[in-house]
Amino acid sequence: MLAIRLPEEIDTRLSALSKKTGRTKTFYAREALINYMQDMEDYYLAMDRLNNPSKTWTLEEIIAEKDKD
Repeated sequence: MLAIRLPEEIDTRLSALSKKTGRTKTFYAREALINYMQDMEDYYLAMDRLNNPSKTWTLEEIIAEKDKD
């Protein structure tokens, strides 16, 4: 469980969006966190690969890894 305090401006915007769409504020907070985390994971993976370029992948390996998802 996570409880956060939002600045009033953000809470007001979130409430307005929630009312307009019929979705909960929790829904939008969860979606925002998921998207942000995915972006950050991609960023840190890219940075790690830039800093450790010794590993290379073949196209077949990349496709095989993608197919696992």
